[in-house]
Amino acid sequence: MHAGATAAGESFTAALGGIDWSRPWFKPFAARGTSLVAAVRGGADLRALLDVESAVLGLRNARGLPLRFVPQQALPEGSAYEAHIHATGEVPTRDNLHDFFNALVWLHFPQAKRVLNQIQATVIAREGVHTTRGGVRDGATLFDENAVLFLSEGDEHAEALRGFAWQQLFVAQRHAWGTACRVVPFGHALLEKLAQPYKAVTAHAWTLPLVPGGALDKAVALSLEQAAEAGTLRGGRCFAPLPVMGIPGWCDDNASPDFYADTTVFRPGRMRDLPRQPD
Repeated sequence: MHAGATAAGESFTAALGGIDWSRPWFKPFAARGTSLVAAVRGGADLRALLDVESAVLGLRNARGLPLRFVPQQALPEGSAYEAHIHATGEVPTRDNLHDFFNALVWLHFPQAKRVLNQIQATVIAREGVHTTRGGVRDGATLFDENAVLFLSEGDEHAEALRGFAWQQLFVAQRHAWGTACRVVPFGHALLEKLAQPYKAVTAHAWTLPLVPGGALDKAVALSLEQAAEAGTLRGGRCFAPLPVMGIPGWCDDNASPDFYADTTVFRPGRMRDLPRQPD
């Protein structure tokens, strides 16, 4: 192994060691994540570990092929990443936090990830790969990279989110968080950013009814299928922006209502984004 590879490996293991699994956004992934980190820091190959987990869980891609995690070099030159996963079941995976979290989400949300990959591969097969992804691929990629699942009872909380009503959502309805309303991270780029969190981190929120944890993956997959069929999974407009450090319990400073007065983060929204007022 040459010096560059050694340094990269040391950098990756150091980054893994810096993940604070007690943070609320990492807790849904903590049990499996801590085990993987301990093994990698002990010298195990990440992809080999992931393959074992995938085999135990029986993970497959949309074509029914076993899901395997392979080195980045396995992706043929000129091939689209998403198309390769769909065609082979191979997920090219580098030794970095971005791909580590991507793999972790595959292990926790295999049905939703499979649907996203199917959507992306279908568009690529139909339209080819262009400089710009287009509406559907863009929506699927934003979901894959930066989504949080915003789960709530009824419409009150989701309407406050979509209406940029931050004081209502985070202050007046604060008591409802964790019971009638909760958030689960999904996007792996978002998880990577949250390894070193800052106030302005903003996710693309995908709203869903509150469901039990064990049913969440299926519910997300179904909602994606329905959105793709209806043509509503397009670009960023199908999401609601959510500054995640405003979530109660995610940041000590947000215990004060003044935290939400920062309009560079908690923006009032454009007029076209706000709910219509009754005549």
